[in-house]
Amino acid sequence: MVRRIYIFDIIRNVFQIFGYQPIETPAMENLSTLMGKYGEEGDKLLFKILNSGNYLDGLPGTTMYGPDTASYLHDITKHIAGKGLRYDLTVPFARYVVQHQNELAFPFKRYQIQPVWRADRPQKGRYREFFQCDVDVIGSNSLLNEVELTQIIDAVFTKLGIRVTIRLNNRKALAGIAEAIGSPEKFAELTVSIDKLDKIGMDQVITELTGRGIPPKAIETLRPILDLKGNANEKFEILSGLFQSSETGRKGLEELQILFETLKGLNFKNNVDFDIALARGLSYYTGTIFEVIAMDASIGSLCGGGRYDDLTGIFGLPGISGVGISFGADRIYDVMHELNLFPDTIQAATRALLVNFGKTEEKYCLKFLANLRSSGIPSELYPDSAKLKKQMEYANRKNIPFVILIGKDEMESGQVTIKNMHTGEQKPYAPEEAIKLLS
Repeated sequence: MVRRIYIFDIIRNVFQIFGYQPIETPAMENLSTLMGKYGEEGDKLLFKILNSGNYLDGLPGTTMYGPDTASYLHDITKHIAGKGLRYDLTVPFARYVVQHQNELAFPFKRYQIQPVWRADRPQKGRYREFFQCDVDVIGSNSLLNEVELTQIIDAVFTKLGIRVTIRLNNRKALAGIAEAIGSPEKFAELTVSIDKLDKIGMDQVITELTGRGIPPKAIETLRPILDLKGNANEKFEILSGLFQSSETGRKGLEELQILFETLKGLNFKNNVDFDIALARGLSYYTGTIFEVIAMDASIGSLCGGGRYDDLTGIFGLPGISGVGISFGADRIYDVMHELNLFPDTIQAATRALLVNFGKTEEKYCLKFLANLRSSGIPSELYPDSAKLKKQMEYANRKNIPFVILIGKDEMESGQVTIKNMHTGEQKPYAPEEAIKLLS
């Protein structure tokens, strides 16, 4: 938890520096709020909560062991479960904005650090419950918001010490590709499959696209597009020729060119790349999309997000555009642990341990302990007058960097003895000097 709080504090601090304010939403939402927002595969991963009371009353009858049992169970879900655990923080945020539209100043900039739940198969980097750290701005179409989010990503990972590549694309450009290969009606299937390119490779993506009914000629045209090489400008040039007959594709390309032009000269510490194969599987994205990959660890995306033009329209407030990103705190933790990036100083919540020599020394130590704590130094007094070896072992096990010894000699001299547990050095100090040393 100390390490997790370290991550949360860095992310929260960056969010606040950029002018975002915190909100929270309930863990449980109406299923009508959640369903249909994440695509077919996302809907399957929603945890559904059984209604209270006798939820079986009034159910349509069926033969429970017939060939259509699976379909029946899917159909009756709406009768027995009206709520579910949130799948992400973005859809509940859109619901929140509509609910509080008369109280908010637009554009509204919010951040949110809370857990989400997905009925997935647990494995490294993929969990059933995990924390997301979201930052969104809603009520503005300006691409400056995308610029700012890219800066936030760069600032967070620089402070955490993780080298990353920030990948950018645009869903309109992907729609343009679907039009260019002659399969605009297969846009949703196309993006779901392309989104798996990093995980399963080109050949399996092609096999999946074939299974989804994409014609062989379209796949033949698509393959070199997904494998485009070169810098952003070279890719823009190739795609501009491809999008001659696609107004949507040209619009997406124009937004990308403006974004990359604006990002120039902003002194990013991490790589920022244009990746036409970046798709982001969530169906509500409509414009710029983001994905962040660690350069020194293989764990998948550490951060992702995008522009959503009408997510609030689902809840009765159309025409409000937003854009946001989500940091996966648990994956970030895994990467930092693997690369040994956590500072040693955060391993210990306590900075100084006062040794307990007995009842007389206890009373003296309690007064000095109060001074340490009022000076903002995390400190504690060992609760029992146990053997010195046992108290030192306690300090070692908790990685406490300093041990303070106040025995009869120290009480008579008015000094305290401080032992540095890392170097083994032990010296007497005046109380004021000790506080200055430990601060």
